[in-house]
Amino acid sequence: METVLTAGRRMAPGLALAGTVAAGAFGARHALGVAALSPMILAIVLGVGVRAAAGMPNRLRPGVGLAARTLLRLAVVLLGAQVTLAQVGAIGGGGVLVLAAALGGTFLFTLWLGRALGVGQGVGMLIAAGTSICGASAVAAVRSVTRADDADVAYAVACVTLFGTLAMVLLPLAAAVLGLDPAAYGLWVGASVHEVAQVVAAAYQRGVEAGEIGTVAKLARVVMLAPVVMALGLWLARGGGGMAGEEGAARPPFPWFVAGFAALVLVNSLFPLPASVTAAAGAASVALLTVALGALGLETDLRALKAKGLRPLVLAAAAWLFIAGFSLVLVRAVV
Repeated sequence: METVLTAGRRMAPGLALAGTVAAGAFGARHALGVAALSPMILAIVLGVGVRAAAGMPNRLRPGVGLAARTLLRLAVVLLGAQVTLAQVGAIGGGGVLVLAAALGGTFLFTLWLGRALGVGQGVGMLIAAGTSICGASAVAAVRSVTRADDADVAYAVACVTLFGTLAMVLLPLAAAVLGLDPAAYGLWVGASVHEVAQVVAAAYQRGVEAGEIGTVAKLARVVMLAPVVMALGLWLARGGGGMAGEEGAARPPFPWFVAGFAALVLVNSLFPLPASVTAAAGAASVALLTVALGALGLETDLRALKAKGLRPLVLAAAAWLFIAGFSLVLVRAVV
């Protein structure tokens, strides 16, 4: 039986490489001076680049695999320390309805259109999750309960990053044309923009009120990650969508890490954690997600990405336009 020391030695080279890629991502964001640019996105790009330039020796694979899976699950659990049920309630019943309807409608629309376009179900689910819930974090979480491969993850993260960035730039301009007040604009941004950092950057461009509402709405969407991933994992475990039911296919694992996320949200709601603890948990979650996505990049072959073609990109563009338009209609009806 492998001892802890032996296992540590076997994992160390790959973990060190994934950590180095993550450190490079944080350094690149600092050098670029763009706070809304997620280090997770930079990490997966750097990881893919390192893999293309140097390959993936067998001695690195165990540690890289541990970073891409185990550290990812731990990072998702720690996300739960950032939100409380009170924050969800702060946007009111109408706001929650807007968020839930936009999320559910976008997820189902993206899956439907993905099938119509002939996009693989794995990458289609990842794009659906990243667009409808919370960008790269949702892509990484959903990947853990599907049979999507590393190329699917890299492609999906690239797509949601591209269109989330476009939304961050274009929505503040559209708000002036549409005549949205701060409350309506903040809810619209929180319901439709992909990454938390992108929401903050876009929402505060229209004032403090819009920024606060947009941030709280986005955190409420993050809370919805838990039930969506758990339901998806159960559906796939029962053969849903033909992904888990194929002969010889492994059954997707029950997403216990998402249950941990939900438990931490509940604990933080009933017994509010000190600000220092939530800040530390948030920083640790971002760091672990950056290491994990860097590792996923290291596992991704550029040839596999090229083989996916342009259809997933078309799907991501359509999903982005859908969530922006549908959520705007919902906001207009509620606010």
